[in-house]
Formats: sequence, structure tokens, C-alpha cells
Amino acid sequence: MKTQQFKTNVKCGACVAAITPEMSKLENAEWKVDLSHPDRILTVSGAQSTAEIISALEKAGYKAEAI
Repeated sequence: MKTQQFKTNVKCGACVAAITPEMSKLENAEWKVDLSHPDRILTVSGAQSTAEIISALEKAGYKAEAI
């Protein structure tokens, strides 16, 4: 299992709730968003590719950039 981090435009708890359905479709992935960080860092642990994770966020209407 690898851990990846992304800079996102997820801003609040409601935004996290909005991405949850798409992020939940990533099998065997653990994820969290650090809302206290200025770049709203999304950390994902799992076997997914960077593209799969970014795609899940985009489907929910948000942007992510690998860091």
C-alpha cells in the first residue's frame, strides 16, 4: 500500500461530505483531508493510481494536484 498526497480545493466539512461518495468508490483506500492545512492536503493510502484519485475528486466537482 502506498500513500499519496494532493493539494486540493476542498474547503470545509461539507466539501468533505461532497467528495465522500466518490472517494468511497476507491477500493481498499483510506483517505482524509487536512482542513487545517492552507493547501487542504488530501492523503490517500491504497493501491490507486494518482489519476484514479484525481478523477474521483473531479467527479465530485473538486480539483486535486499531486504533491
